[in-house]
Amino acid sequence: MRYDREYSSIKSVRQTLCKDVANKKLTGVCAGIAKYYDFPRLAVRIAAIAALIMLPVVTGVAYVVASMLLPNSKYY
Repeated sequence: MRYDREYSSIKSVRQTLCKDVANKKLTGVCAGIAKYYDFPRLAVRIAAIAALIMLPVVTGVAYVVASMLLPNSKYY
């Protein structure tokens, strides 16, 4: 799935990493990362679950910190 940089017609719009609250499952961190790097949301979620199984403490702490520090998306 290709994101059109927050549906802007101007391609030089600077995009920042933020939580995607429109497509969230828990807090929107994985959906925000998928949107920022233009990856499928499912692939990012599967990678996050795999990382959680292999390194549970590091991944869990990183997810909680990211959910607290990343701002919500301005466009829903």
